[in-house]
Amino acid sequence: MTAALEVQGLGRRYRTRWGLRHCDLSVPVGSVTGLVGPNGAGKTTLLRVAAGLARPTEGTVTVFGAPVHPNGTEHLNRIGYFDQIHPLYRRFRVGEMLAVGRRLNPQWDDEAAHRWIDELGIPLGARVRQLSGGQQAQVALAVCLAKRADLLLLDEPVASLDPLARTRLLQVLMGTVADRGTTVLLSSHIISELEPVCDQLIILSASTVQVASPIDDLLADHRLLVGPAGDPPGVDGHVISTTRTPRQTTVLVRGSTVPIPAGWEVLEPDLEEVVVAYLANPGNGADPGSGAAGPGARAAGPGTGIVGSGADGGAL
Repeated sequence: MTAALEVQGLGRRYRTRWGLRHCDLSVPVGSVTGLVGPNGAGKTTLLRVAAGLARPTEGTVTVFGAPVHPNGTEHLNRIGYFDQIHPLYRRFRVGEMLAVGRRLNPQWDDEAAHRWIDELGIPLGARVRQLSGGQQAQVALAVCLAKRADLLLLDEPVASLDPLARTRLLQVLMGTVADRGTTVLLSSHIISELEPVCDQLIILSASTVQVASPIDDLLADHRLLVGPAGDPPGVDGHVISTTRTPRQTTVLVRGSTVPIPAGWEVLEPDLEEVVVAYLANPGNGADPGSGAAGPGARAAGPGTGIVGSGADGGAL
């Protein structure tokens, strides 16, 4: 499968601390991939390096097979990048921001940009500095999406939005993917909103990609064992987390759980339960027998279109 984004051996060091290291990822063309992890896990750094806005200490990045060079221009027409700090010209009016986008981007969709701003009720004559944080995020997203890039790298795009605006944004993203085959990689802390729109998921924690997998395979590969209080029994699978209360013990297991221990119940976890377990127990994500690329990598399930390892802290 052709990769829209591929990184190999990618690392980013901040003086004596490695933020991003041993990172290998391949994001398929046309996929919508969610990037989750705690604050400081490396989501922003990974996206900025992929967009050519930060220089890696080691490793390579390619977009649709072409290398991405820091501060280079060859890849710019194919990438749309949304920064969570919304780097807009604060003294510009909204209409002037759209005009800048139109002049700088040859594939610019001016009609769509104005339609989105109008639907959001944001006056074209308002200065950016007069807008709320959520409105500034919407203007930045309009500039990013109207570029009609082949790959969208979105850093916390829904963080500043109200529930209605979040729903509208996700609808626009899905429409863009359906109409143009756009590839999307977006980071978010809101797992419940990622599941309906993403077909792939990357979990970053403790400077490592704990999981890189299609969501359906990820859920199918995990089970919750719920049983009496006390030490859990031995299971035929890889234990990701164990939670104990005075009344019961809950174990999240990757892989086979047959035979089922007597007195225990097997449940299907939801996506948030799986993600939280990996974030709370980052060392348990590594599976030496998985065959995934790089230290600590995990490519779950057959037919996986995305593999990975590594991670860090830290509108084209």
